[in-house]
Amino acid sequence: MADDLSRARKRLDDEFGQVRRKLDKIHDALNRVEAAGPEDDLYSLLGDLVHVVREVRTGGVVGSGAHGHRRALEDYRKLTG
Repeated sequence: MADDLSRARKRLDDEFGQVRRKLDKIHDALNRVEAAGPEDDLYSLLGDLVHVVREVRTGGVVGSGAHGHRRALEDYRKLTG
């Protein structure tokens, strides 16, 4: 049981770290929106932001994104009661 809990915690930490490392992409896209002026294409900039957020959330083509963290968290919570 303790070994299962240890593995679940390691997986949870790994998944969390993967998502946290990708948050810079969201910050960069948001910064481009915030820095935009009246002559910039806000529609496209916001579309890019949505795309990046979705990619971090779902994992895109490769990876599981925050979905992986959600599953790891559920497994960890089952073990901790």
